[in-house]
Formats: sequence, C-alpha cells, structure tokens
Amino acid sequence: MFLVTGASGFIGGHLVELLLQRGADFRCLVRPTSSARSLPSVSTALGDLATGEGLEEALGGIQAVIHLAGVTNALRPGDYHTGNVQASEVLAGAIRGKGIRLVHVSSLAAAGPSSNGEPLREDAEPRPITAYGKSKLAGERAVRALLPDAVIVRPPVVYGPRDKAVWQVLKPISKGWSLQIGGGERWFSFIYVTDLAEALLACAANSQAAGKTYFVAHPKPVSWSQLAATAARIMGRQTRTLRLPPAAARAVGSCAEAWSRITGKPGVLSREKILEAQCMCWTCDPGRASAEWGFDARTSIEDGLAKTIAWYKGAGWLRS
Repeated sequence: MFLVTGASGFIGGHLVELLLQRGADFRCLVRPTSSARSLPSVSTALGDLATGEGLEEALGGIQAVIHLAGVTNALRPGDYHTGNVQASEVLAGAIRGKGIRLVHVSSLAAAGPSSNGEPLREDAEPRPITAYGKSKLAGERAVRALLPDAVIVRPPVVYGPRDKAVWQVLKPISKGWSLQIGGGERWFSFIYVTDLAEALLACAANSQAAGKTYFVAHPKPVSWSQLAATAARIMGRQTRTLRLPPAAARAVGSCAEAWSRITGKPGVLSREKILEAQCMCWTCDPGRASAEWGFDARTSIEDGLAKTIAWYKGAGWLRS
C-alpha cells in the first residue's frame, strides 16, 4: 500500500488519478481542510507534517510513501524551510525503523542550473541559487540522514493540465505575444505530469533505486523559443516576441512580490523566479533512471502542450 502526501497539489492530483486507474491500494495523508478529502474512491488519513501528529496511524500497513507535499511559492524564505525541510524531516523520522520505502520528490532546483551548458548528472556538486532550491537540497539531506535507503527524485519543469506556472507563460502567447528575458536563448528540461507520476510509481517498486538520486525528464531539452513557437502553432497564433531587459524583468518580479505581500498570498512570479529564468541552461540527464529501472519519459513537448492547452481551453483558462 502507498501513502501519498501532497495529494491535493498539481502533481499529487495526477498521481492519485494514475493510482486509481491502476486499481492500486493507497491512502492520502491530508490536513482537515485539504480538498483531497472529497476525492471519490480515495482513502485518507489525517496527519500533520509540522508536528507529526497522526503520522503513526497514517503509516499503518504502508509499504511505500511518495512525498510530494512541499512549498513552491512563499512570502518569506523561512516558509520554504518549514515546508520543505522540517516537514520532510518529521516524515522521515516517523518512517525510520519501519521498513517503509520513501520516495522523496525534490527538484532540479536543488542541483541548480548547468554552468557549462551540459545536462547535469546526479553526481554533480549541487549549487542551488534560490531559497527554494536551497530548501529542497536541505530537505534531501535531512531525509538522507534519517533514511539512507530513501529514493530522491529531482524533476525539472513539470507541466500538464491544472498547472498554473506554465499557464502563466502560455497566456500571453494565446494573445499573440511571446515574453522572454533578453540576453540570449535559454534551454530547459521538462517532463509531462503523467510521465512523472509513472516514474514515481516505477522507482517505488524497484529495489535497485534504494538509496539513490535520480533526474527524471524527457531526454530532449527545449528552448524557450521552441516552447513559444510550439504553443503558438497549437493555438493557431502568430506571435511577436517581446524581450524584456534583465533589469526590467527583475522590476516585474519585485512588483509581483509587493502584490503578494499586500494580498498575503504567494504568487507564481517573484525575483527568485526571474533569477531562475535568467539562467541559460536548466537541463539534466535522465540516463540513470532509464538504465537502472527502464523509465523513459515518452510525452514530447508537442504532445504534452497539445493536451495541456486543450485542458486550459476546456477549463476556460485560455480562450478557445
């Protein structure tokens, strides 16, 4: 039986759908206010990753935990530490000594961008550049200290239906504009959300993955220009490219942060996100996952964007 944390999030929701499709035996760890409690056919257990309350009961009968809960956008740097380090440490401590496998979902941000243009491998020295990336790396290390056999998965850009980050990129394209930061082309690795969900189940079931770290991504990185051109073609749009000077992009990030503080709600855009977007190369090599447990992300950027854009239009997020 699986226990899933973060089931109400973007990736977690798709993982739950895949588990339901496969008829798998699982339950979701949820807070009392979590929307995951209302999902049909889903068993839930109340638990608190801040205090550990309820975890002992939630872990009863569990063979593997897929830990997706975390903080991706925050008002304060300390919120990243609370959600990505402390919560992971509490969960790992509750699992320790029970013979349960933990699949800890981290991020390429924990490793940082590639400095030489070559895709990063898992043995590269981590160099995170943001508070988010540093918190994800610290979370990995907290898990490793308590559970040496845990599996750590580092996905890059994850996109698909219900994702709000890539939606923000596609909105101006749907109106005929491609917004990019000046200073040259930028490349990134990506993975369609359903492919990631399949990867998490694959490594949870593979004994060879124990104690290792994996990048999971489509083997062919893309550039932001290719992403924009592909999305425009799918939407039938002719686009003009507006290149923002780096200083102007940082100012936009500052304004977005100010608005987040006013509303009290962290947004997708911030100065740290602009810093990440300015890097020339966020790419990783998924060869270890392919070689050791036969996982290959099959969804191309063209197919993945077509499915994603179709969902956005159906949900009213983009104009038809």
